[in-house]
Amino acid sequence: MLVELNLLHWIYLLFIFAILGFMIAKRDTSLVCILGIFVLGFVSTHSLSESVMGIFNSFIYAIVELIGTILIISVIVGMSNILTKTGINQIMILPFTKLIKTPSLAYWIIGILMMIISWFFWPSPAVALIGIVLLPVAIEVGLPAIGVAVAMNLFGHGIALSSDFVIQGAPKLTSDAASLPISEVISASIPLILIMGIVTTVLAFIFLKRDLKRGIIKVGDEKREKVIKDNEDYVDIISLKSKKVFAILIPIIFLMDIIIMIRANLQGEDATALIGGTAIFILIIVSIKAHKNKAIEKITLYLVDGLQFGFKVFGPVIPVAAFFYLGSDGFIEVFGDFLPSNSQGLVNDLGIALANSVPLSPAVGSITLIVVGGITGLDGSGFSGISLAGSVARLFGTAIGKGTAVLTALGQISAIWVGGGTLVPWALIPVAAICDVDPFELARRNFVPVIVGLMVTTIVGIFMI
Repeated sequence: MLVELNLLHWIYLLFIFAILGFMIAKRDTSLVCILGIFVLGFVSTHSLSESVMGIFNSFIYAIVELIGTILIISVIVGMSNILTKTGINQIMILPFTKLIKTPSLAYWIIGILMMIISWFFWPSPAVALIGIVLLPVAIEVGLPAIGVAVAMNLFGHGIALSSDFVIQGAPKLTSDAASLPISEVISASIPLILIMGIVTTVLAFIFLKRDLKRGIIKVGDEKREKVIKDNEDYVDIISLKSKKVFAILIPIIFLMDIIIMIRANLQGEDATALIGGTAIFILIIVSIKAHKNKAIEKITLYLVDGLQFGFKVFGPVIPVAAFFYLGSDGFIEVFGDFLPSNSQGLVNDLGIALANSVPLSPAVGSITLIVVGGITGLDGSGFSGISLAGSVARLFGTAIGKGTAVLTALGQISAIWVGGGTLVPWALIPVAAICDVDPFELARRNFVPVIVGLMVTTIVGIFMI
């Protein structure tokens, strides 16, 4: 059923273009999103007070929708902090150091291990977990620091973060914006992420080997101990025997979670809750062992540290998500039912109108989503714009008549690979700092593999729709 577009639809579309413009200009989009919420509210309610209240209420709506994602990330970071400070993480990774004998093995083992840990802990904590132990080992066998940075970056901030199969933060944002079940987006993303991951990591490896052979990059006199942990005095507060026990038990416990998720068919919020609850118990148990009678206070401190990290990461996301949630059910929740009687939401209405006016094809849709996703990643967050990618995917999927999940996955992959990130220099600082390399040099080395990967993934996406 064709819905007649009114002023609200055109205002919403205008602000989408404005947000894209600010992202291209590498400016923050929060103010534009807030203004968009205000204007939509004023035009619909004709009340200054209601439109001002709508800004705050839209933030509440967005936070309620995102709180599970924010909380799981916070809990995981809190747990990883205690594992780092007690040195348990070193023991967990130590067996892999015995497998690293050549530069090639160093690249692939560090990359794959980074990917696995990032799925459970997210890349930021994983950077510290991997870098502390494996960077000196890689340099010892002949893989330069820039090679370690590339491997950690592509596998962690690229493959793991763009897929986010375990914590499911990224697919939660995009699936909500596209009004799809999270499982549908994850299923559509698996072959695309596989293609993207293979192309980028293999190309980067080939370029590294070529430049090592030509002498363009060398293993210089890099320090064997680059990574200095904070709170070194914490490392020995647990005995070596206890560290070994925890290092064995923690992976087993998370493996049990995965088995439970598979057998009980837990997905989305249920799967996240299982991982989050497990992480809290691990944090509590390790804290009790490490801090004895001070554990009660320390547990709270670790949780607070995690929450600070979580809200710092998602702070820029909330205003953007608040605006884009207005494109679906959020509008009625925040401002009331001011849309046309047969409206299916601002985004769906625009999609239906587009379907009746502009012939779209899977090729046009796929290319557009890759471009839009990449543009949204230019702010260096990766997450602040994936709600937009989901909304645009919903619009195009409605117009084409199919493929919304594939388009959503393409936008998610592009946004996070660019801004989450492997191309935007200011998103590469954690990895660059750990490996003591120039973030701009790391971005330049990633550029060709990632661009080629996005092109190949787009072609595959076209055939999947």
